[in-house]
Amino acid sequence: ITNFEESAILNNRSYQLYLERLTELAISMFEWEGLPDTVDSRYMELQLFESGCLVYFNDEEIGDLCLNCITQGRLNVYGYPILRRAYSNYNNYQRLLKENNSVIIYNNMLHTNSILAVKMFARRLYNFDRIIDVNANAQKTPVLIRANEKQRLTMLNLYKQYEGNEPFIFGDKNLDISNMSVLKTDAPYIADKIYELKTQTWNEALTYLGISNVNISKKERLITDEVARNQGGTTASRYSRLTSRQQAAEKINKMFGKDISVRYREDVQDEAQQLINEMMKEGSEENENL
Repeated sequence: ITNFEESAILNNRSYQLYLERLTELAISMFEWEGLPDTVDSRYMELQLFESGCLVYFNDEEIGDLCLNCITQGRLNVYGYPILRRAYSNYNNYQRLLKENNSVIIYNNMLHTNSILAVKMFARRLYNFDRIIDVNANAQKTPVLIRANEKQRLTMLNLYKQYEGNEPFIFGDKNLDISNMSVLKTDAPYIADKIYELKTQTWNEALTYLGISNVNISKKERLITDEVARNQGGTTASRYSRLTSRQQAAEKINKMFGKDISVRYREDVQDEAQQLINEMMKEGSEENENL
């Protein structure tokens, strides 16, 4: 495998790692309660994340279902489709539905998916990771070897020993060092700065998903007001997706006589307040010691 191929593989794996991590977080944010056994909440969240739209309806043989949705035909005065086709990603199930026997669930108030934004964050994060890898490796091997063409294979073998951290590099008596020179590239160490930028981008992605985080970089201890203000953006990011699901749940309950509800999971809701409480406690202890 060539160095280029190895680099391409690492790029793809790094990107896929962040894409999967952010996807897992995104589809785990909401907790649905009161769903019938025939409706899979994991399928719902994954498809809302990827396609941005689902349709809830009742199948006379299977029971209530919530599947992918393709809008068809005319729109009503508010832009909602009068006809919608339900289908499954995993078999050939399809069904044409109307306004009076189905409810569309949207991922957010814009009726768009979340995967495009997550892919953008994943791309930026993997790129920072690879920059860090290259810069850190440059500290280990900041050299440029110059030799004639006849010595290319010899130089490659010597460099493999150097790259492999061997304590001694051996050369035979035929090794000609008169036509060989080693130049230092002196690559500056910037991995720590890139890592800080990567952390800020990761926190930005969490804020987009509505997950509590401290998206502020400063060496001094944060005061309570700073933490609270920082969580405002996180809380606001939850409104669009949560409101869309809650509105759909209300329509489903009214049309099908259900008692379905949806909310952010408790650990996510409590994280911001817990963080603020900890900061307030630490601040009080510091004031007492003054």
